[in-house]
Amino acid sequence: MARGATIVAHSSLSAFGEVDGGAETVLRALRKCVGKTGTVVVPAFTGDVITDPHPDCRTAGVPEIEAARARVPLFHDAFPTDMGAVRSAVLAEPGRRRSRHPQVSVAALGAAAEYVTEHQPFAYALGADSPFSRLYELRAQILLLGVGHNRNSFLHHAESLLPVHRTKLRRFPYLVEGERVWVEAPDVGNDDNTHFPRVGADWATQGQTRRQVIGAAGCELVDAVPFIDFAAKRLGRLLSA
Repeated sequence: MARGATIVAHSSLSAFGEVDGGAETVLRALRKCVGKTGTVVVPAFTGDVITDPHPDCRTAGVPEIEAARARVPLFHDAFPTDMGAVRSAVLAEPGRRRSRHPQVSVAALGAAAEYVTEHQPFAYALGADSPFSRLYELRAQILLLGVGHNRNSFLHHAESLLPVHRTKLRRFPYLVEGERVWVEAPDVGNDDNTHFPRVGADWATQGQTRRQVIGAAGCELVDAVPFIDFAAKRLGRLLSA
């Protein structure tokens, strides 16, 4: 990656083996690579915590269900993510920015951080007018550090561009004029290792992936624009098969 680049990083700290300084060392290395004019972006998702524990129940007034729903926390800017140590290191950095979606926020550091995170729709939160559409516009690079394309959140953006795609319904609590309400929003469905690994493997045959081993971690760097254009077409064929 070059100085001034915008990168979206997906990582597994444990894949590197022992790292002196841990996640903070990895983050410092990323920021050094892109320089002061570059930007580091990471998913900071919270959907495993801020979600309806009984999404299929529409019967109001069931005490056990209402109590479980009442225990689900509200999202706030400092809410921790369970997506790994490097993402948590970004959230701990002074001056970082974070988008406001209660389940699938992204965090960013650097020159384009505010632009990337300034808006995110509730519906199709990784689709049009999302941080990922801005990353595409900025011709970002996708960096996989010790993980595969099954962890590549940008592929959800690619699928959202298709007229026919898998769907799901997000449910999360939110404050509206001081009142706690449950919001429902449609989005692309989960892949669950069905197509994303295959798309990544097919992309690798195009000869446009840069690979390197760092520590014990296999790492990949791909340019988002050609990759997402390829992925959308490939996913379209796979989903219509």
